[in-house]
Amino acid sequence: MALLEICCYSVECAVTAQQHGADRIELCAAPKEGGLTPSYGMLKSARQAVSIPVHPIIRPRGGDFCYTAGEFSAMLEDIALVRDLGFPGLVIGLLDEDGNVDMPRMRQVMDAAKGLAVTFHRAFDMCKNPVQAFDNMAELGVSRILTSGQQSSAEKGLQLITELKAHSGVLTIMAGAGVRTSNLNLFLNAGVEELHSSAGKWMPSPMRYRNTGLSMSTDAEADEYSRYGVDGESVAVMKSMIERHHV
Repeated sequence: MALLEICCYSVECAVTAQQHGADRIELCAAPKEGGLTPSYGMLKSARQAVSIPVHPIIRPRGGDFCYTAGEFSAMLEDIALVRDLGFPGLVIGLLDEDGNVDMPRMRQVMDAAKGLAVTFHRAFDMCKNPVQAFDNMAELGVSRILTSGQQSSAEKGLQLITELKAHSGVLTIMAGAGVRTSNLNLFLNAGVEELHSSAGKWMPSPMRYRNTGLSMSTDAEADEYSRYGVDGESVAVMKSMIERHHV
């Protein structure tokens, strides 16, 4: 049966996702950056509150996946922390300046993450040669690749996703980016084994007092009084669709 991973930006959202049938959580901070490494407090709280597997993302900043020496050093520290806290896996990806998988650094990552399931995230979608990158993953012993098939959404990239799946062997291909109830059956019918969704919506702040004339963000248009969260009902519908498809 296809596995459903939900991307969560808070411990509360991870609990909601678990309650509504998620099989695994990708835990992140900073939704507008596309997911950054959660804080120590968030990691520790998640370990206590969530019983299904939680894989934190190791990503020090938004933007590209080509990191400075200082950023990479911090990433190795974060991997050690995630391992020490007892998480079963993590999510990471590194590229070099030419859009290839950064193999020397990824070897260090795999060494630091020994015993953990490593997901190579959508840095894969930014690499130059997906087949070569796939072979690199297999060589490294990565558990899975999260990919939209190098397109803006997994639905548009389904052809490459299915090609990679046919190529895969021990590597799991997880489809992510725009996976939702409305297109879930496309992926199930294509035999995709793992599905990644934020199952989210923007929720209004509970604050009654609002100073709406300014923003804390460098994006002057940002709304300080809404936040992204998991829609439990959406998770439940996706889970039931997966179960029905499997029957």
